[in-house]
Amino acid sequence: MKLSTRCRYGTRLMLDLAQHYGEGPVQIGDIAKRQAISVKYLEQILIPLKKAGFVVSVRGSRGGHLLGCAPEKITVGAIVVLLDGGLSFVECVDHPEACDRSQDCLTRQVWSEALEAMYEKLESTTLWDLVQRGKSCGV
Repeated sequence: MKLSTRCRYGTRLMLDLAQHYGEGPVQIGDIAKRQAISVKYLEQILIPLKKAGFVVSVRGSRGGHLLGCAPEKITVGAIVVLLDGGLSFVECVDHPEACDRSQDCLTRQVWSEALEAMYEKLESTTLWDLVQRGKSCGV
C-alpha cells in the first residue's frame, strides 16, 4: 500500500493553504515554489479539491485560492479519500467476494483492523493539527 503522488502533493497543497488561512487568496505559483511542485500538476490536483468544496478560487489580479472552510474542519482522511479513492492493503478487505478464503481468513482480519486504525488516525488529524505541529517545531 502506497499513497499516490497526487494524494501526497494534494495534501501538501491543502496544508500550504491552511498555513496561509486568513491571509487572503494564495497564488498557485507561490504554492508551487514553496512545495517544489509544478504549477501544471497542482492545477490538475485543484480540480477535484474545488469540486469537493475544499478549495475556492478567486479571480482577478489579486486572485488565487483559499480553503473552502476552516482548516480544523478538513481532515487528512477526507483528502486521501477524495484524491486516492481510499486505501486498502489487500483487495479482499473491501471486496470479500474477490477471495474464496475471505470468510475464514485470519490475516484478512488483521489487514482490516490495521486499515481501520490508519483511517482513524487520518480522520482525526485535521489541517489545523498539522499547522500547529509545524509551528511547534519551527516549520
